[in-house]
Amino acid sequence: MQEPDNSPNLHSNKRSDLRELATLTASKSTSNLALRWITAFLPTLERAFSTTTGTLTSILGLAELGGLSTTLVGRTLDRGRHRLIFVASLLLVTASSVIALGGSIATFSISMVLLLVGVSNLTVAGIAYIGERVSYSSRGRAIGTFETSWALSLLLGAPILAFLIDRYGWRAAYVALALLNGLAAVAIFRSMPAPQVAGVTKRTSLFGGLPPSAWPPLIASAAVAGAGMSIFVVMGAWLSDDYGLSVAGLGAIATGIGAAELASSSAVAVVADRIGIKRSVGIGGLLLGLGLVVITLSNDSVITALIGLIVLVIGFEYGFVSSLSLMSEAAPQARGTAIAVGNAIATITRASLIVISGQCYERFGILGSATVSAAALCAAAAALIADRRRPVGQ
Repeated sequence: MQEPDNSPNLHSNKRSDLRELATLTASKSTSNLALRWITAFLPTLERAFSTTTGTLTSILGLAELGGLSTTLVGRTLDRGRHRLIFVASLLLVTASSVIALGGSIATFSISMVLLLVGVSNLTVAGIAYIGERVSYSSRGRAIGTFETSWALSLLLGAPILAFLIDRYGWRAAYVALALLNGLAAVAIFRSMPAPQVAGVTKRTSLFGGLPPSAWPPLIASAAVAGAGMSIFVVMGAWLSDDYGLSVAGLGAIATGIGAAELASSSAVAVVADRIGIKRSVGIGGLLLGLGLVVITLSNDSVITALIGLIVLVIGFEYGFVSSLSLMSEAAPQARGTAIAVGNAIATITRASLIVISGQCYERFGILGSATVSAAALCAAAAALIADRRRPVGQ
């Protein structure tokens, strides 16, 4: 089902719309950087905490469960209180960076839980906010723009953090992140509109209130997310262990990955609405699978490994960002709730696969993590096939 373009929720002031989207994307970039630098520079934190890849990935996986908190904000979003969730989420990310300065595994664990709660709720609120204001026929462009925040976080942030870590140590990264996200919270509060309370939806159980047709797109999006995270969580350790890359080298690669993600997210914004959202998810999945094959065949060739990684990143970003548009339309009558439930499914999926992938990496190397990713990709394909509500071209 598509929303009509004359939806009453659409803004008439395009300049205001663009300003809000730009502010939201920039703020999301700062929160994403607080999360993404950890896997990109995982060897640095292993040395800082005198621990192993398996231990840190297990903490990351368990902290992912903080994303289940999004199930508590679905109805708040359905009532139009997006700004409240935006600001609260960014303040949680700020607090997480401050707590991490404690320098122990305990403070790192607490920090990661708060970080995942903040990032997850900010993501859900952003997609719901766009879904309420942009028709389905144009939503791929808007969400594609919003999701460039993942790419921008690495493209712009990774070189800066690499410099700070090299010059001042790992704590400098957390100080910078606390300042950035605190400023982002202020910017959102000052620039986003006051709550526009919508009609309150009938109160139902969180999961029971969704129609059966809503589940396949939610599951597909979660599975694609799990397929990507299974590799991203061990990426830094793999490149360091197998190819001896330094902090500067990891920073350069993270920047390159950010550029690939930016290109892929931009492609969603330009192309996905034209060729169909569901078809776009499938194309992204095929590229992700091709990247997995190249990675597993790379052996001692760092060039082959990087080619495979770039192909995987492009496929993941294109497929996952496209899947968010499907998720935003899974249940238009309760969009906030549906997106919150979808994020909860994705949270459980990512948390499980991060832990499994980390343990498989320690035992079998990158082949173990690639196998986990491939299994998740197969689940995504099955969910897309089961989504009979939309033809391939939609």
